Amino acid sequence: MITLKGAAVSAKIREEVTEALHEFPGAAPKLAIVRVGERPDDMAYERGALKKMENFGLQAESFSFPGDISDEAFQAEFKKINDNPDIDGILLLRPLPEQINERDIEHMISSEKDLDGISPENIARVFAGENEGFAPCTAEAVIEVLKANDISLSGKRVAVIGRSMVVGRPLSMLLLKENATVTICHTRTRELEKTCKDAEILIAAAGKAKMIDSSYVGADAVVIDVGINVDQDGNLCGDVDFESLNSIASMATPVPGGVGAVTTAVLAKHLVTAAKKRRGSRK
Repeated sequence: MITLKGAAVSAKIREEVTEALHEFPGAAPKLAIVRVGERPDDMAYERGALKKMENFGLQAESFSFPGDISDEAFQAEFKKINDNPDIDGILLLRPLPEQINERDIEHMISSEKDLDGISPENIARVFAGENEGFAPCTAEAVIEVLKANDISLSGKRVAVIGRSMVVGRPLSMLLLKENATVTICHTRTRELEKTCKDAEILIAAAGKAKMIDSSYVGADAVVIDVGINVDQDGNLCGDVDFESLNSIASMATPVPGGVGAVTTAVLAKHLVTAAKKRRGSRK
């Protein structure tokens, strides 16, 4: 089985970003990372994104707020960030605490700065199969991994485990755009193992540690693991029992070091695209 590591894909995207930066004679594009509370996974992602932006020659600033901030206060602070002309793109770490109306923030964020595809405008563009706007970074990272490894999607049977608006549904739309035949699976899918085993490409975005083992995987299938979990020993792991795939899958992504490594690179690419559009429109 070939291990599909994300580092090489990230490096390729970095080259694209570096080339694009030649078009910015002034300040480099700037990202705002907005975090509410101190969830360990949010803070880990924030650190990784800040480091990635620096490595790619981009600016990034973190805006953190206490977990008990009121809905009214957070909306006021978010509006300041959203309206700041020096900020080219925004990454909002979710889910937000229950006292904050997340839907209101999704409607508030500028679609031009919405790098992770949460605004109604960007979601609509993804589902309409348009090229404009931004898809969620993780969903797009999966496509980047497949393309970088010359894995054709046209006509392929693809099963996606997970139907969230963060990964499963938008990813399915991106796969359809590449002419794949997509089956979206979830907790109520009958004969889930059989459905997955029939797929030539299996994408796990269920959010359950090591849920997918060899019984879900057909011979020579490609397995993409989007999950980020912590196992019973406290180690980072995906939705896939990676070791169990050795004798059956043809290729698979590891966790860590797979799709996650590409997600922040896609974020950087989105930031450059957003800056180009915004700064070009201001000329």
